[in-house]
Amino acid sequence: MGSSGSPPEGDLLTISAKIVVAGGFGVGKTTFVGAVSEVPPMSNEAWMTEAGEGIDEIPPGGKSTTTVAMDFGRITLRPDLLLYLFGTPGQARFWFLWDDLSRGALGAVVLVDTSRIDESFAAINYFENDSDLPFVVAVNQFEGKPVHDLDEVRDALALDPSVPLVTCDARDRASTIATLTELVGHTLSLAVLSGPRELAGTIPHA
Repeated sequence: MGSSGSPPEGDLLTISAKIVVAGGFGVGKTTFVGAVSEVPPMSNEAWMTEAGEGIDEIPPGGKSTTTVAMDFGRITLRPDLLLYLFGTPGQARFWFLWDDLSRGALGAVVLVDTSRIDESFAAINYFENDSDLPFVVAVNQFEGKPVHDLDEVRDALALDPSVPLVTCDARDRASTIATLTELVGHTLSLAVLSGPRELAGTIPHA
């Protein structure tokens, strides 16, 4: 005899939520979205040209393209939770798009490259001071780069103790899923602490 305590899986009410993936230029946002998306990700990448010299810094590794609008992907995190991922452009001249991309979102993942940690301050400052979105900070573990203790990274970023700090490999699906799960759990814990409220950006589906 089946349990009557929960509805059959086919009767689950699915909610969808918008997640922002942010960070500095070349930190791995496009890779993160592409690694986890269960549909072909949409990426507004453009070739970097001589016209950008003196405006856009070229990160180590010879990155030749840049996101000029957003990245987009989708993942079913649980049978009842569908996430739509929106990756922000990292260059300062496109930061005006961040407000639009963050509107109605459930939360944000801020990716950090510890070899260029100073370029993370602007993204963290945005979510600490200019947005009310819950967020987690994820240290992207680039191949061949030194691995730093998370307590040291937190100190270097002057990150508030209440903000979760995790490591991830933006190329690895399981790792990106773990980061998104951390964000959803953090957001829900804040909702419990602040009392019942409607989750921003959720849309019920039959």
